[in-house]
Amino acid sequence: MSAFNFHNKTFYLVENSESGKVNADTVFKYQQKENVVTADYSGGTIKYGKIIATLDNDILHMLYQCVTSENELKAGKAIAKISYTKENKMLLKLNWQWLNGNKEKGVSEYIEK
Repeated sequence: MSAFNFHNKTFYLVENSESGKVNADTVFKYQQKENVVTADYSGGTIKYGKIIATLDNDILHMLYQCVTSENELKAGKAIAKISYTKENKMLLKLNWQWLNGNKEKGVSEYIEK
C-alpha cells in the first residue's frame, strides 16, 4: 500500500518552466484506483487536459494531453517525485517533456489544495 493517496485530491501550480503551458489558474482534479492515478485539468491557459499515471512508491509515471486556450493540442510525459510539506500537503515535482512540437523539456511543481 502506498503512502500517497490521490483520490479526490485537487492540485495547483506552484512553479513552471517557461515552455510549460499550465498557469496558476489551472486546477487539477485527481482520482486513484489501486496504482492507477488519473486527473482532469482545466482553467487559465488550458481548455481541457487529461493525465494518466502509474504510482510506484513515491514516483508517478505520467502521460498527459491537453487542448490549450489557443487551441493547440499538446501531449507529454513526466516523472513526478511525490513528497509531503510540513503542512501535510502532497507536493509533486515534475520533470517533463513535450512529445510533439519541438519536444521541449521542463520542470514544474504542484501542491495539493
